Amino acid sequence: MRPIFFASLFGVLYLSIVPSFEIPNFASLSFLSDKLVHALIYFYLAYTGLLCRFNISRTMIIVLIFIFGLIIEIIHYYHPYRFFEYLDLLANLIGVTIALLIFKIKNNISY
Repeated sequence: MRPIFFASLFGVLYLSIVPSFEIPNFASLSFLSDKLVHALIYFYLAYTGLLCRFNISRTMIIVLIFIFGLIIEIIHYYHPYRFFEYLDLLANLIGVTIALLIFKIKNNISY
């Protein structure tokens, strides 16, 4: 699971650095679907990270993945073809929070 997690992080980083017009169909996304994509991507990253069972707390995994998104947004601030957006950060936060909640609910039910 860890190779999938790290490959996913690298993939998100790569797609976040290339100009958005180089990503097929990205330019055609509406505002809401762009934020939904952010939430889904960070849900996936967080849930995958939680499944890896690193030797740190679940909360720390979530915080680190959110910080990863924050660093990407800071890169966007300086990127000539990307934009820093607070709402992207909010969508990322929603995604990681839902992942943590689902992970906790799933683990409480399975015990």
